[in-house]
Amino acid sequence: MAKITAAEVNKLRQTTGAGMMDCKNALVEAEGDFELAIEILRKKGQKVAAKRADRDSSEGAAIAKVSADNTSGVIISLNCETDFVAKNDTFVALANALADLALNFDTKEAFLNADYKGISVQDKLTEQTGVIGEKIEIGGFSRLSAPFVGSYIHAGNKIATLVGLSAAVDGADVAAKDVAMQAAAMNPVALNEEGVDQSIIDKEIEIAKDQLRQEGKPEAMLDNIAKGKLNRFFKDNTLVNQDFIKDSKQSVAQYVKSVDSKLEVTGFKRVALG
Repeated sequence: MAKITAAEVNKLRQTTGAGMMDCKNALVEAEGDFELAIEILRKKGQKVAAKRADRDSSEGAAIAKVSADNTSGVIISLNCETDFVAKNDTFVALANALADLALNFDTKEAFLNADYKGISVQDKLTEQTGVIGEKIEIGGFSRLSAPFVGSYIHAGNKIATLVGLSAAVDGADVAAKDVAMQAAAMNPVALNEEGVDQSIIDKEIEIAKDQLRQEGKPEAMLDNIAKGKLNRFFKDNTLVNQDFIKDSKQSVAQYVKSVDSKLEVTGFKRVALG
């Protein structure tokens, strides 16, 4: 039997993130062959992943990253099964490292197939499933491009948002963060009225009409009153029309124009856990 040193065990642990005993056992099984020991640990991860494939992974960390020139951003959520793992510093560090990598890819599929320290992102997730003993996967993956992109991550990494602005004007960084915080807190369904799905509009109109009928309003009046209620829905649920949370006397659109008269919000992305 090959003699396994503490230095070899520590090196394997640093490489894979696996526990000390798992690393020692893998090296013993591999008779000291470092690469084979890594493969043994990965196969363990595959077995654990297969066993936990049907588990709910609604906890984790949602991370937003923005490119150095502030013209693009990405949000990913690294999902796990328990809040205990989600709060682990090593888990959060991995989520941040993967989000940095995700900035280079346009689709979730391309990102999962990308190289991460010699293996694919997907293989890294499988490996970590074996290390942690929980289902680990990429949940959300959203990209946004604009003349200026800002981000916000809510405390605890449960919600992350990106906001695009029409120009990189003075104060764009503060404005983008403020609006990104708004999107995190108020969870708008769309940027503006034009972005609301027709099925949602139809549903809101029908709900409004049902309420009006229950109040005894005449059928002939329902359409006009329902349209008024729909306008209220747009105000409450579309980002640019919402009351700005830091100053309810103005809408988000008005706040942005107070920074620069020509500035507009061009888009947003929001990823939330749970």
